[in-house]
Amino acid sequence: MTRMLYVVCSLLILAGAAGCKGAPTLAEQEQSVRANILVPDRVTSLAVVNVWGEPPHYRNEFTQFFVMPDFSLIPASRVPLGENPRGWSAGVHAGEGVYFAYPEQGWLLVFLNDWLVYKEELKEKEMNDLLKAWAYEDRFKMRLDGTPIP
Repeated sequence: MTRMLYVVCSLLILAGAAGCKGAPTLAEQEQSVRANILVPDRVTSLAVVNVWGEPPHYRNEFTQFFVMPDFSLIPASRVPLGENPRGWSAGVHAGEGVYFAYPEQGWLLVFLNDWLVYKEELKEKEMNDLLKAWAYEDRFKMRLDGTPIP
């Protein structure tokens, strides 16, 4: 009986250990980025920068996110003003969002706490419209000392 209990406990421990996946290594993340497999919560900004280089367009701002039923996050800035994403019920989250725009690859990536939380593949016109909007908004930003940001 003791031996049977030992075997059952050992199997449970092995099954539990196999079910607990940790974060992928940086090398695994970079391999994923090279293959254009960008999985939220499995890729860091460092892995993206290591593979694609510094983002040509970068934005860092406090961001509100819609939390979807599958716990994915959608930045409020990517949803038309006054609307909610389809399927959203009531969850929200906020934090310092880091946006990388890679026109050559056609991706807008959003990171929260250094982990990819949102990705959107954009056509050339959509990317250009986004970058124009960012440039327009930047014209109105001020430094702490009150001088405009160039």
